[in-house]
Parts: sequence; structure tokens; C-alpha cells
Amino acid sequence: MNRRFLFLLGSSRADGNTEALARLAAEQLPAGADRRWLDLTAHPLPDFVDLRHDDDSGYPPPTGHAATLLDATLDATDLVIASPLYWYSVSTSTKRYLDHWSGWMRVPGVDFKPRMAGRTLWGVSTLADADRSVADPLVGTLRNTAAYLKMQWGGVLLGNGTRPGDIHHDEQALTEAKEFFRSVTVTR
Repeated sequence: MNRRFLFLLGSSRADGNTEALARLAAEQLPAGADRRWLDLTAHPLPDFVDLRHDDDSGYPPPTGHAATLLDATLDATDLVIASPLYWYSVSTSTKRYLDHWSGWMRVPGVDFKPRMAGRTLWGVSTLADADRSVADPLVGTLRNTAAYLKMQWGGVLLGNGTRPGDIHHDEQALTEAKEFFRSVTVTR
């Protein structure tokens, strides 16, 4: 089965450092791997409203951008969250997307949680600090999300950059990007 990678861009800046790092890593994927890119700012979601305790009817099926993101998420074998480090965690648009997973788990007939099991969750992020440990909360958010849904954990590729283009000066990140998806095997 061909791997289908969904790259979810969570930056508030178009063509930023995180996206550049994710694209470099994606260039290293085997030729047979599908790649789809969705910018979360171009597919804005409303704030998530928790309806779990309102009644037993579940959540309504998503519409609009939420339906697009749900379908793309379920179609992917590998999800790559590409979010810059914002206040030690993922961006607002990324967090809002992940919050909607709570509702998708409760939409009748979607079976979101069992369908996500076995897929792989990856992360790509850039930060403005030489100390990579400041990204630990972001890494923990993604790793724990994967664990909760019984997904495989691919890890997080980290780079350093503040101003646009700074990532191209982070030799360590550029080298790591070339090996990031090394565990990916594509069968035909």
C-alpha cells in the first residue's frame, strides 16, 4: 500500500521556516509516497464547542472546512503537523484542528478513533531558541495525541529560525530533514 502523507501547515505566516523545513523533509520521501498539503489558515475552523454532555445524540457530521479536514485526515496513512513553536506549544490553528478531533470521535458512523489507530503522526516545528528543550511541550502534545489514538509516533523534526528564511542557516535541521522520514517504506 502506498503511504499517503498529509502535511498540515499551522503557521500564521505563509512560506515560513516551518513549512520550508517540512517541504525539505518531504522531498526525501520515496517516489511512491503521496503528498497532500493543507494550510490550516486557508481552511479555518470555528472554535471547538464541547457537546459531550449536552445529550446522547453525538456530534453532527462536519461541514465545510471541517469536512475537508476530516476527509483528508482519514485518507492519510501519515499525518505531519507542521506548526511553529508558539508560546511553547502548537499554533492556534493547529490546536483548534486537534480540538476538533474530540468531536470527530463522537460523530456517529465516522469511527474516528479506531480508524486513526495504526497511522503515523509526525511533527515539524521551528523555534527561536537554541535550546531545543523549550519545544518539549509541543512534542508532548503530539506524542500524547498519537498515544491516545493508538497511532504510531514518528517524532518531531526541529529547526531554528525567527525571520523568514532563517531555517536555511540551521545546518543541523537541514541534515536531520534529509533523514527524518527514513523509517518510511513504500510498497506497491
